[in-house]
Amino acid sequence: MENAILIRSARFREEREADWARLEQIVAVAEKRGIHSLSYDDARDLATLYRQAANSLSVAREISLDKALLRYLEALTARAYLAVYAPQERLGGLVSRFFLKSAPQAMRRSAIFILLGFLAMGLGALAGYLLYFEDPAWYNVFMPAGLAGGRGPEASTEFLRRVIYQEGGHDGLGAFATFLFSHNTRIAIFVFGLGVFACAPAFLLTFYNGLIFGAFYALHVERGLGWDIAGWLSIHGVTELSAICIACGGGLKLGSAVLFPGQRLRGEALRQEGKDAVKLALVAGLMLFAAAVLEGFGRQLVQDMNTRLIIGWGIGGLWLAWFVFVGRERT
Repeated sequence: MENAILIRSARFREEREADWARLEQIVAVAEKRGIHSLSYDDARDLATLYRQAANSLSVAREISLDKALLRYLEALTARAYLAVYAPQERLGGLVSRFFLKSAPQAMRRSAIFILLGFLAMGLGALAGYLLYFEDPAWYNVFMPAGLAGGRGPEASTEFLRRVIYQEGGHDGLGAFATFLFSHNTRIAIFVFGLGVFACAPAFLLTFYNGLIFGAFYALHVERGLGWDIAGWLSIHGVTELSAICIACGGGLKLGSAVLFPGQRLRGEALRQEGKDAVKLALVAGLMLFAAAVLEGFGRQLVQDMNTRLIIGWGIGGLWLAWFVFVGRERT
């Protein structure tokens, strides 16, 4: 019985092996160089030989040929299937499509949720600012333990100024920036991931981040250093804080799909809205990376406060232009 199967398999393979070898050769070229590199004859043969190989696999299973032949045909038809039907866009095409179309379009479709993220940040900053002037003790309530490093209501104005301009070897704001970037990255991840839980955690975390910013800024305004700290924060903060608001918008978009699925099942609504939400998370990650580069180089290379303001808000304007104008369909 076993010998009969081997003889039948050998005859079956002998009759079709040339076509399989030809198909394997074409698939190898398509895998290495892309299907667009195939000639007309190769592309035509690929489609024809793939169908023949799939038919051979079906027949081989029906007549119970040896397992080695079945495994070979399964692997060959799987590779040919991917060459014929899988998306043929290369990594460069996917990246360019993300930047030139899918990301800005997702941002515009999610504009209301992103604005809610900015609203949460703005309300938090305003509350932190006003509460500080009502009672400076609020500063220590909002500021995470260990972050102040002597920069609090008890610090002298001269000390705060020296830290901003790094006079006398002070690098206090450098440590603050490093901590703040790490803190903001965690916040961005949390506000996106927790947004699915009825939206509230994402909004509240963004609001809390605004409280920290508002109280920190109010401390320096009180000492007449508002313009100085604004310039120091702007060069990277415009991008960094915007990234948190965008991540918050992605989380709120997920949460809205759970709370208000409409006529859809919640799972289906979450799957559909999640496509744009993930793009928002990727944009936020890109912006956080850009903010890290700006903070790492801009803080040391640019010392003039006016220049820092121009750079920070100018880059913010470029982000906005990307979101608003890129990827619009022509009518």
